[in-house]
Amino acid sequence: MEELNVDLTLVWAAIIAFGVFMYVLMDGFDLGVGILFPFAPDEAARDTMMNTVAPVWDGNQTWLVLGGAGLLGAFPLVYSILLPALYLPILFMLIALIFRGVAFEFRFKAKQSKWLWDISFTGGSMLATFMQGVILGAFIQGFEVEGTRFVGGGFDWLTPFSMLTGFGLMAGYSLIGCSWIILKTKDEVRDWAYARAPLLLALVLLFIALVSLWTPLMREAIATRWFSFPNLLYFAPVPLVTVGLALLMIRAIRLREDGLPFVCSLGLFVLCYTGLAISLWPNVIQPDISLWDAASSPGSQLFLLLGVLFVIPIILGYTTWAYWVFRGKVTRDSVGYH
Repeated sequence: MEELNVDLTLVWAAIIAFGVFMYVLMDGFDLGVGILFPFAPDEAARDTMMNTVAPVWDGNQTWLVLGGAGLLGAFPLVYSILLPALYLPILFMLIALIFRGVAFEFRFKAKQSKWLWDISFTGGSMLATFMQGVILGAFIQGFEVEGTRFVGGGFDWLTPFSMLTGFGLMAGYSLIGCSWIILKTKDEVRDWAYARAPLLLALVLLFIALVSLWTPLMREAIATRWFSFPNLLYFAPVPLVTVGLALLMIRAIRLREDGLPFVCSLGLFVLCYTGLAISLWPNVIQPDISLWDAASSPGSQLFLLLGVLFVIPIILGYTTWAYWVFRGKVTRDSVGYH
């Protein structure tokens, strides 16, 4: 690719980062609705909450497929290390997503067995989210590697830090799910969500603080990157804007501005993602394997890139269309997806 003067590894890193980021944002709120589901005031409220995400949840998961497939094609070494290291949490996550997806189809048709599909929806949402957080924590900690081969144990991912990130992601998805309910509902359901948003925001800020303090303590290189001069000045906007967004969200909740809490929740996820990128760059397997070490050949990356350049606009197109068609508030009397 010297003739084109393009670093395809960087291009693919940006594509995969974008795909994973879109998945976290878009599937985060519908998983959050599932986590909050059992705490809804009544059965009608649960129906309304589920109807807010029923038309879009499956399209949201397309981004997970894009990120996973792109990772396999462009960085096969990452796959060969991550899969044996994270086999169990990935398996649990996929099983949970299946139970959750089936619940969407069967719950609205069930009569006597409806409570089983409620458990399937809630349990699937909680377990999938927790396992995603555990995977994130294990990824930040790094893996025991010799050369290009994983040599650790099957339960290395099970650590206090990965448990913390698991519960932290559950709090984060709950917050973004709660703000989605505020955005998409009216009357009693919206009032219920407004009442719970401050506590969820406080939990999220607590987990952000704990992870932000713990991560530099695990690796000296991360601490040096954040706290050396002049990096301290360059990266200071990340925590400062986080505090600013939290204050803006508190104000929006107090003034009951329906759209702003959801925007602030998305903003908090953007900042957490930015902080993670700053800490880990340019290694794709911590602590020593960089993007370029793990990349496939330039010919393979170029071949895959030509296909992805057609796929991404299609995904963006039908996602935008789906959200436009199902725009507006969902009420207890709305005729939804089902």
